[in-house]
Amino acid sequence: MKHKSWLIFTLLLIGALLTTMCAPAPAPSAPAAEPAAPAEEAAPAEEAAPAEEAAPAGDVVELRMAWYTDGNEDIVMRDLLDRFEAENPDIKVVLDTVAYQSILENLPIQLAAGEGPDMARVTDLGGLARYYLDLRPYLSDAAYWEENFGPFLSWLRVPGNTDAIHGFMTQLTVTGPFINRTLFEQAGIPVPSDTSDQVTWEEWAEVTRQVAEATGTPFAMAMDRSGHRFAGAAISMGAKIFDEEGYPAIAGDEAFRHTAELLLQWHEDGTMIPDVWISSGGSYAAANEQFINAQVVMYVSGSWQIGQFNEKIGDAFDWSAVPNPCGPGACTGVPGGAALVAIADTEHPEEVARVMEYLSSEEILAEFSARTLFIPGHLGLAEQGVEFDTDIPSAKAALEVFAAQVPQLSPVAYQFQGYTYNRAIMNATTDRLGQALVGELTLDETMTRIQEDIDAAIAEATQ
Repeated sequence: MKHKSWLIFTLLLIGALLTTMCAPAPAPSAPAAEPAAPAEEAAPAEEAAPAEEAAPAGDVVELRMAWYTDGNEDIVMRDLLDRFEAENPDIKVVLDTVAYQSILENLPIQLAAGEGPDMARVTDLGGLARYYLDLRPYLSDAAYWEENFGPFLSWLRVPGNTDAIHGFMTQLTVTGPFINRTLFEQAGIPVPSDTSDQVTWEEWAEVTRQVAEATGTPFAMAMDRSGHRFAGAAISMGAKIFDEEGYPAIAGDEAFRHTAELLLQWHEDGTMIPDVWISSGGSYAAANEQFINAQVVMYVSGSWQIGQFNEKIGDAFDWSAVPNPCGPGACTGVPGGAALVAIADTEHPEEVARVMEYLSSEEILAEFSARTLFIPGHLGLAEQGVEFDTDIPSAKAALEVFAAQVPQLSPVAYQFQGYTYNRAIMNATTDRLGQALVGELTLDETMTRIQEDIDAAIAEATQ
């Protein structure tokens, strides 16, 4: 099925908003590094195999790509790389598939030590920008990248840089909720978003509690333990996140505080599953497995889960993506995505550029998007459309729902996504809310500590 018109609209709208929205105040040239973890926590960087082991006479260059997967992306990427290697026998690409948590926590440490891979799939797009290689001098056709990836290239640059080409988006994403529609049917309770596009967070909490009670489902709701996911709810509630100068101002943001209060309340009364925000050990955690196993009625995550749900749920039950819940400020999620970037410390920039050009080509990226069920961040594919490789109605419908969410995204959500130090905001949010959920901090203390953590992280990055 061709999804042509909404892809064009989606990508052009993102580009327009990125160009016209109020940008944060100019940031220092060096983006924030991830907070350093103790050295013993870092996964040791794998050493490249000696050249004589890679191929006779050392003619083959071995490159390493750090990769995480939400669904079948690792399988699809390995298939594409095998084909690249067949056409380019002088290059071998080792695909190191790691947990997403390793990308968030260990990769920044490896990059800071100069021990990172040659390429990596990342979501902290601007936060790691100082470690990226500028591919422009090595590309055979830089104009192709500017034409097709133009609106998103700035997401990967350090503040003030308007020229570098560091990589390309493997997908565009929008945060938002999924529901187990079969549970609603079993409970005999209508899905509220089927008749209204203005369903509030509080209304969703109430109706999912009713469904859970009627069906014996353990929990009504789940939300990824992520400051990115929390930000969508907070902005919907009216949170501004930034002051007039574009600096994060959380401590006095009453809408942000109210969202935190709701999160605490829903954990206290059993609405939300505790295994994600409380029992996850203090780091990023997702609730995709709980949703797949029908343990929650509603799961707040994002469009990147579609491929995994398509594969693992199949037709076990009917699931749907639904529009983002509303608050006084908006009915918004947060845009984002993952990018494949080149790393500046590579010893083989020319070979890295050849791999990146192959994977970013229109034909190959179209296949990757179709097989993984990802919305591509490529204007050419938006114009011609992508025929997604699925016969599951839930997956096709979910892609359309998330695309339709783009016009609803708040300008604050785009500002948050494009802010170089947004990782400092997200880390402080999850760390301090986690402490509040276990009773270590009051809500007032939580808000103060979030602001202090953000201030300290930015100050350290700008010294």
